[in-house]
Amino acid sequence: MELIKWRKARRSGSQGDACVEVAALPGGVGVRDSKDPGGGRLTLTPAAFRRLVEQWK
Repeated sequence: MELIKWRKARRSGSQGDACVEVAALPGGVGVRDSKDPGGGRLTLTPAAFRRLVEQWK
């Protein structure tokens, strides 16, 4: 059983079926597709995640 708390952006609205979800992981940040939560995830270092978010802005 996975005990990771995944979150979507507040701006995803009520149609939250096509979003990126993120979760705090030991030593990193998990990123996955909300449409396929069992399909795998990326694990980024906190610094890499910050750079990714800065590029999205």
